[in-house]
Amino acid sequence: MNLPLIVFIILFVVGFVIKLPIGIGMMVASIAYFILKPGNAASIDLVANLFSSQIYVQYVMIAIPMFIFSANIMNSGKVTEKLFYWAQTIVGRWKGGLGHVNVLASLIFSGMTGAANADVAGLGMMEIETMRESGYDDGFSCAITAASATIGPIFPPSIPMVLYATTAGVSVGSLFLGGILPGLLLAVALMAYVAFIAKKRNYPSERIEITLLGWLSLTVRSLPALLVPVILLTGIYTGIVTATEAGALAGVWALFVSIFLYKSLGWAELKKILANSAKMTGITALLLGAAFPFSYIITYEKIPFLVSQLLLDFTTNKYLFLFVINIAFLILGCFCNAIVVVVVFVPIIIPTAQSLGIDLVHLGVVIVLNIMIGLSTPPYGGLLFVISAISGVSLLKVIKEILPMVAVMLIVLFLITYIPDIVLLLPNQF
Repeated sequence: MNLPLIVFIILFVVGFVIKLPIGIGMMVASIAYFILKPGNAASIDLVANLFSSQIYVQYVMIAIPMFIFSANIMNSGKVTEKLFYWAQTIVGRWKGGLGHVNVLASLIFSGMTGAANADVAGLGMMEIETMRESGYDDGFSCAITAASATIGPIFPPSIPMVLYATTAGVSVGSLFLGGILPGLLLAVALMAYVAFIAKKRNYPSERIEITLLGWLSLTVRSLPALLVPVILLTGIYTGIVTATEAGALAGVWALFVSIFLYKSLGWAELKKILANSAKMTGITALLLGAAFPFSYIITYEKIPFLVSQLLLDFTTNKYLFLFVINIAFLILGCFCNAIVVVVVFVPIIIPTAQSLGIDLVHLGVVIVLNIMIGLSTPPYGGLLFVISAISGVSLLKVIKEILPMVAVMLIVLFLITYIPDIVLLLPNQF
């Protein structure tokens, strides 16, 4: 430990404690480090890395603003309404039907956006209001909305997986394939919990009066939206498009569907979407910009090597290592933005994982699921505050209802951690 590193750590911790925006906190700590570091070798090396082979020159990163744009398009038009009603015709008749609809709609929507917050913003309020009108408890409605939103970055496409692929040097396509079965397993587990609670509390099933012809007509009208994940995944895995081009394709297709097929998007709305997408991309870029020198300093000070040695001294058992990783990234997911967690902390544990023979695609899906569960984990999970704010339901009610759902998600996490084939089956087949 040297003085610049000590000051760097103290400033970051103080910034976090006083609730300074995490991007600003990382920049302040990094600037202080470079000011105090004797000589300029570290600074010159940072600039050389920044403009050569590091994260900012990775072509795949362009996919992130594309997925942000497509998510905003989907949220603004009638796409979410059609998806919600179509899901209602599939599982609405089950006991606790709207809870099942909530999960299924999130699974479908996740195939278009790749972000948990986009799911909450797009479907969240509609799901909560509909469940409230049907007699569901407010706390339960909010909790299942937050829990189902965690599926978004697990089921492809996924913004955190794009970042992980860039950071760990693995295939984006393999990660997307690896997330399919865990995403489906998570949806099934949450629906099983909904079924249990619905029976216990006597939640209603939905009376949906629709003929077969009417359902087929609705399916045809919903098909352009439902086809988004199919188009993306087929394009990537057949080699027709790269993951980056798939992101652009998602944006163009969402725009085409909303303007020409559903006629639900005018110029005024499009201007707002472009402005909001630019704002969200700017925030993402700021976090990445702050995370890069922060991560570089950690690497320059050989902290990943030291952590690797410490962990290997503690255990050479990869299953125990994965247990420690789960706890660490679950906690990080509660407190930190997913971008920061992936860019800053993933490089620290990669050397140890490789030395223990852990597949980096498997590790990536496990880490992303940890971060997403952290978003819904009390008392600091970010999605809890978002859901509470948009619904007006007290945070305490949401926390009370979501704790059993977190337990269900942790069971899924345990399964994919210790049965790697759940993640690796599809990537290995392709």
